[in-house]
Amino acid sequence: MKQVRLQKGESNRAASVERVWYHDARPIFKFVGIDSISAAEEWQGADILVEESEKARPAEGEYLHADLIGCRVLREDGAEELGVVCGIEEYGGPALLQVESPGRSELLIPFARAICREIDTEKKLIRVWLPEGFESQIL
Repeated sequence: MKQVRLQKGESNRAASVERVWYHDARPIFKFVGIDSISAAEEWQGADILVEESEKARPAEGEYLHADLIGCRVLREDGAEELGVVCGIEEYGGPALLQVESPGRSELLIPFARAICREIDTEKKLIRVWLPEGFESQIL
C-alpha cells in the first residue's frame, strides 16, 4: 500500500505512505509531507481509503470487514432471514457480527466457523447455525 486518500469530514487529500509500524497492536502511519505532530493531528481519526488494486487480500478463510457488511444472514436451514450485517465488533475473542433487522433488536452473532457455516461474500450471504439460548434473543 503506497498511495491512499485521507478523508475526514469534508476534508480529503491524496497521501503517500512513507512508513507503517505498530504500537499496542494498532497501526501507525507516517505519510510523506506530514512531518509534525500538529500536522498529523489534523488527520487523526480520518478514514484511509485505498484503491481496489492496492487492497491487501485476506488469506483463505479470512474476510475483510467491508466484505461482510451488507451480507444477509439466514438460518442454516434457510427457513428465516435474521437480518443484514451492519457492523463488526471486536473485543479480543471472536468478532461479533452486528445484525440489524426491521422490527427486532440488534443481534450480535459470534463470527466463528461453528456458527457461521457458510460465508459467501460475492453473494453477500452468511448462513448460521444458532446454538440453544439464541432463540430467546431473536424472538
